[in-house]
Amino acid sequence: MRPHQWVKNLFVLVPLVFAQELFETRVALRAVFGFAIFCLVAGAVYILNDLVDIAADRKHPTKKNRPLASGKVPEQAARSALGVLILVALGGMVFLGWPFLGATMAYLALNLAYSFALKKVAYLDVLCIAAGFELRVIAGAFAAEVPASWYVLVVTFLLALFLGLGKRLHEIGHSGEGETRAALRAYDAKVITALMALSGLATVATYAAYTVDAHTAEMFGTGNLWLSTVFVLVGFGRFLMLVRREDDADSPTDAMLRDVPFIATLGCWAVCVVALIYIG
Repeated sequence: MRPHQWVKNLFVLVPLVFAQELFETRVALRAVFGFAIFCLVAGAVYILNDLVDIAADRKHPTKKNRPLASGKVPEQAARSALGVLILVALGGMVFLGWPFLGATMAYLALNLAYSFALKKVAYLDVLCIAAGFELRVIAGAFAAEVPASWYVLVVTFLLALFLGLGKRLHEIGHSGEGETRAALRAYDAKVITALMALSGLATVATYAAYTVDAHTAEMFGTGNLWLSTVFVLVGFGRFLMLVRREDDADSPTDAMLRDVPFIATLGCWAVCVVALIYIG
């Protein structure tokens, strides 16, 4: 179920923070419940991926150690867990309302399509990953019943695109990955590098524009949100270092969750944003 990956579902809480509702108990509880449901759905998706890829994972130098590929967890037990997770998550979706259910089911449908077909298509697989993060934000807005600005939606999509491309660039530089990811052979390192540059610059530019937008300053009562851009730039730089790290076979998106400098930078950004939005 990869609980260490559930941190990605924190994107569900992004609309809550930027809508200045973080300390409104009812709204915050709805958002947190939405986050919990997405963790269940994500766990189900990871189980599904491992069931679909079990044969290929057994040939991979590191993925062969995963619970299903190694035989530590029986396939039937995984299928049963998959069904239970989906049923429990569906109950929670209904509780949070039909808009949230629709967004979450769209996320689940996207991941089903990704697991069985779309991950085999170069570049489209990265777009699917970005769309998944976008749906997290949209679902979070529905769960908390707050608006999600177009700035937040655009930055989320561009950031996820940048991270996904970075993961692919790292993968094609390490032997053995082509055995398990059919789309990988169709990727070109130069094209990925160019797309990363474009998506990275677009992400930073859009975020910076949001921080200095007159409506943003009026809404939050401060014109200093641009200060948080410093941490965004440092975080991007650190991620690029992880992408280029040749002695690390793990993906950079996994490595950054264990990288102390990156986590510290992310923490400083979060503290800076919350302080400026809620204190001014």
